[in-house]
Amino acid sequence: MDSLTQIVLGAALSAAIAPPQHRRAALLAGAALATLPDLDVIPVNLLTADPVERMTWHRSLSHSLLVLPWLGWLIWALFRRRGGRVAQAPRRWFWAMQAALLTHPVLDAFTVYGTQLWWPLQPRPAMWSSVFIIDPLYTAWLAIACLWAWFARERRSAQPALLLGLALSTLYLGGSLWAKHRVERAAEPALAELGLRDAPRFSVPMPFNILLWRVVAMTPDGFVEGERSLAADRGPMRFRFYPSDTAAFAAVADYPAVRRLRWFNHGFMKAEQRDGQVVLTDLRMGAEPDYSFRFVVAQRDGEGWREVPPQPLKWPWDAARKLPAMWTRIWREPGPAGAQAQARPATAAGAH
Repeated sequence: MDSLTQIVLGAALSAAIAPPQHRRAALLAGAALATLPDLDVIPVNLLTADPVERMTWHRSLSHSLLVLPWLGWLIWALFRRRGGRVAQAPRRWFWAMQAALLTHPVLDAFTVYGTQLWWPLQPRPAMWSSVFIIDPLYTAWLAIACLWAWFARERRSAQPALLLGLALSTLYLGGSLWAKHRVERAAEPALAELGLRDAPRFSVPMPFNILLWRVVAMTPDGFVEGERSLAADRGPMRFRFYPSDTAAFAAVADYPAVRRLRWFNHGFMKAEQRDGQVVLTDLRMGAEPDYSFRFVVAQRDGEGWREVPPQPLKWPWDAARKLPAMWTRIWREPGPAGAQAQARPATAAGAH
């Protein structure tokens, strides 16, 4: 999630757990601790210039549920030894610090980017993908609660405000999982009709809401993409087919960077040739044809391909045009005349 959301979640949790007389200090401490895991970008960027390594090392060690409890204990022990507030209420401060740290990676796992919750173990990163990386309706309740608690200080109204903000944000998070379930149930019959019942797939909300969703399923030669609005859509989902250059992907599949990407993004990639280069696109963040992460991994060399250091590649994305269209799509289901063509049927499914 975005930094502001992590800050207000950590602050609200710490302030709700710490003693009332320490409330302002707990708000500041929780905000700082909740920011700490994302500071991994600093050493990562100093250690490597490789964009694939930067992408896949982020949210690893600093987001591990096997590492953070020990870090939290160390910070708590240091402050308790120094005396002051932590020494006055050590148990409550211990859990306040742990909560601020541990909820950070768990909340990140609700996005689609990928969070390595069990580093140094190597299961594929968690990507529960039920909320967008920025969602004001999740963040607002926590921000209001923190502001109220800051000005209320030790007054009784602060604790109910914090608990209410945490409860409403948690209910919203639960609502995102319910919305995801509904979308995936709506996608199942449409994908089955295309022969993609067992195809690798993912669903993810569109920016800033949990009402409009995008569903992607892999095919042997590309992928299909469709949208579902929980506010407007009543008919069957419609999917569009997009090709992937399977021959180019096969030629680069054993490159270390490609293997790393495939592990990190669960194989949700497409390959294409552009200007004599093989470009791999992470299908999880964006929508056709606009995506956040593209990498050049090979250069044309005679009749074959030559591995090159990964290079990030960004193509123009007209957000000013697309965001209003997305807002309209939330409330309006495309009619039969305006609907895009159904994807061509597939007889087998597979992922890169």
